[in-house]
Amino acid sequence: MLFLMQAMGYINLINILKNLNLFLSYISHFHLDHVSGLHVLNKFSFPQGINIFVPKGRKKDFETLIAPPFTIPPQNLRMKVTVSETEAIEQFHAYGDHGYRVTLEDKIIAYSGDCGISKSSIPLAKDADLLIHECSYQISDIRNQTSDKWGHVGPIEAAQLAKDAGVKKLILTHFDASQYTTLEARIEAEKQAQKIFPSTTAATDDMVVNL
Repeated sequence: MLFLMQAMGYINLINILKNLNLFLSYISHFHLDHVSGLHVLNKFSFPQGINIFVPKGRKKDFETLIAPPFTIPPQNLRMKVTVSETEAIEQFHAYGDHGYRVTLEDKIIAYSGDCGISKSSIPLAKDADLLIHECSYQISDIRNQTSDKWGHVGPIEAAQLAKDAGVKKLILTHFDASQYTTLEARIEAEKQAQKIFPSTTAATDDMVVNL
């Protein structure tokens, strides 16, 4: 079982984690909307603890952020927390984002984190059974790729990547709340993407995907 969420999602896993022996948490990058939940880990006491993984070379970023005066450091929490560096594929995003390829029961799951299209996009997504890719922009426009310094995509770019990489299924996620103000807007993005890559689904909260 694999959970994909932003750090604030820990609270939603309390009951599920009671039945699991191992909890692995992967961090793609350190923008605050993705790691703010780490500052309230002192509220939890998962019996199996948490094994947190960050891309190689970025453990120092974790140690800077999860420390006084910002929050309680891992060694002072009520549960065991280990932090390790691991292999990841760097993507195009401000100050670096990393995607992950995970193999579970012979199924390849690729996760983009926040990123625009780059030369690393195909190696991340190639032949994946499931590609989970960000879709921050509501209206896809090539100008987003040439002028936007943050590195994000819309449904058209994500769908084209899935098609080019030979992906079996695409899930769109990370919808910019200022652009996607309704569920209907996500459904419209799904429809746009399906014109290029039919096996596309727009993510919703608590979605479960079986492969």
